[in-house]
Amino acid sequence: MRSSEQPAALREAAEHRVLRLGWHTVGRPRRPVLFVNPRSGGGAAERTGVVERARELDVEAVILARGQSLAALAEAAVTRGADALGMAGGDGSLAVVAAAAAAHDLPFICIPAGTRNHFALDVGVDRNDVAGALEAFRDGVERQIDIAYVDGRLFLNNVSLGLYGDAVQRPAYRDAKVRTLLETAQLVLAPNGRAPDLRLTDDRGREHRQPAVLLISNNPYALDQPAARGTRPALDTGQLGLLVLDAPADRPHPPARAWTAETLEVEAPATVAAGIDGEASELSGPLRFTMRPASLRVRISRNHPGASPSARLAAGRQRLRRPAGPAAGSLRAGSAGLPHTGMTEQP
Repeated sequence: MRSSEQPAALREAAEHRVLRLGWHTVGRPRRPVLFVNPRSGGGAAERTGVVERARELDVEAVILARGQSLAALAEAAVTRGADALGMAGGDGSLAVVAAAAAAHDLPFICIPAGTRNHFALDVGVDRNDVAGALEAFRDGVERQIDIAYVDGRLFLNNVSLGLYGDAVQRPAYRDAKVRTLLETAQLVLAPNGRAPDLRLTDDRGREHRQPAVLLISNNPYALDQPAARGTRPALDTGQLGLLVLDAPADRPHPPARAWTAETLEVEAPATVAAGIDGEASELSGPLRFTMRPASLRVRISRNHPGASPSARLAAGRQRLRRPAGPAAGSLRAGSAGLPHTGMTEQP
């Protein structure tokens, strides 16, 4: 059932809920543009009639063809007078359009037509209601969230270095993600293996050399909530979420550490394999990660949840007056509860 087809009482209750979560009502855009990647999510946009529904709502739908520059298309839309930008596709494509929206202070609409739709989950879009997400163009609610950058490149979710950064570079990754990751892990963690040549210092002043995994996220993930692990309770803390997992070695300290910071410097070789919002990329070291708080205006349907699973759990804890666990600290080996990096499906 589309959110627009829900009974009036349910729609009213949903609206009150998102308003309590910090969203506010906004006027309808006059010249909205939606970019659609027809190949994302195995053709999710076509299966759910995204283009047809967008046009019913008087939203210009631009279908991305192979070889076209999404960044150039977004800038061209702004030049033509677009006053809202949306993207129906995977998280990597979302980041490209979000960058244009942030640069021009325009609202950004996320349509969950990718494979995993991690950003949609964390921002509070119902991933199972693709067509209903388009209601954000007509009768949406808005709030400002943080965005993060690595060497000037925007990311909405996270940057993965180490095992995952190497794994996504492999041609077999798209068709066999888990197998490729395991094969990469065997190469890196074997006795004669070698992790990527990275070096950083954590919040306690401890240096980490050649970590097996380094995850830098736009706001920290919930690592203390098993029922919602791998989602972010908030997207407006102004903090990077940082998680490092050292390669096996005889060390006196725990092999994993999670903390938060506004910036992070990582010493790295000239070329570093990375996964940026789940997309294979190469970066040039040294790496600098920064935050831009409250820099992206996001709109969603007022009938959607408006918060991630971990945020809803935290709100429930507050109502029950149960204190939440710490956001940072040492993690035991085997219990790091790695958040999603673009590889695994979340519930």
